[in-house]
Amino acid sequence: MLMLLNTPYALSLSRSLASSSFPSPPTRRLLFLSSTFTLPPPRFPHSSLVYSRVSPSFRTQASAATATMGDAPDVGMDAVQRRLMFEDECILVDESDNVVGHESKYNCHLWEKILTGKMLHRAFSVFLFNTKYELLLQQRSATKVTFPLVWTNTCCSHPLYRESELISENHLGVRNAAQRKLLDELGIPAEDVPVDQFVPLSRMLYKAPSDGKWGEHELDYLLFIVRDVNVHPNPDEVAEAKYVNRDQLKELLRKADAGEDGLKLSPWFRLVVDNFLFKWWDHVEKGTLKEVSDMETIHKL
Repeated sequence: MLMLLNTPYALSLSRSLASSSFPSPPTRRLLFLSSTFTLPPPRFPHSSLVYSRVSPSFRTQASAATATMGDAPDVGMDAVQRRLMFEDECILVDESDNVVGHESKYNCHLWEKILTGKMLHRAFSVFLFNTKYELLLQQRSATKVTFPLVWTNTCCSHPLYRESELISENHLGVRNAAQRKLLDELGIPAEDVPVDQFVPLSRMLYKAPSDGKWGEHELDYLLFIVRDVNVHPNPDEVAEAKYVNRDQLKELLRKADAGEDGLKLSPWFRLVVDNFLFKWWDHVEKGTLKEVSDMETIHKL
């Protein structure tokens, strides 16, 4: 039989049997044909190839989060926000701003973990004014995991657990992080915002829920800078950006309070506005910001 399979007649016979009308068990037909033809190697699904390119650290963190949450931790996130949530490591601090560890951005912003009291992390809020003394605001992108589409100050983010952003001297680590995120979010080149031009004015500690699942618990550095800059918003981070003067900001506050146009402000921005912003704006215009800097006090709001 093996000799028969190597003849032209055998090839003809195999085709005839394969197309014949009488029943033939599938396994026998497959064995017969495979004596003559080589089956192609199995193909891996496309999704398997994509997953194999994900970094091991991401898979480890995602698996750990899945075990904690009981379902996929990144459901509903787009690719950019997923990467930031699992790869960025925030700096954990105590209420006196002493570094006590680090944790993923994902875990730092889960409300159930925030309620344990162990996710307080360092943050910063940049208030950038042009030389007309107008404040640059941004509306957060719709894809942001926390507080999507809310209006807020120029840039709000976190110094990361890395050497350049842990430098405590003159708050250089936080200023380095601010320069990095102004480029990431608003496309503002580093040369437009030199780190020595940021004026740290104060620190505040606050806690705020976002949507029941997410929230913030931050020790927030408030950084002011007066510069004319080139702005090219990154749509993954920013839906819209605009400059406002004092009166325009007051109108924005009125609309938010009245619920007009669905306009919302971030809770940290509102805390700064209600407690500090307008009196500090006077010093922006006078060029006397450093006179009101108080980095010893941590305001618990």
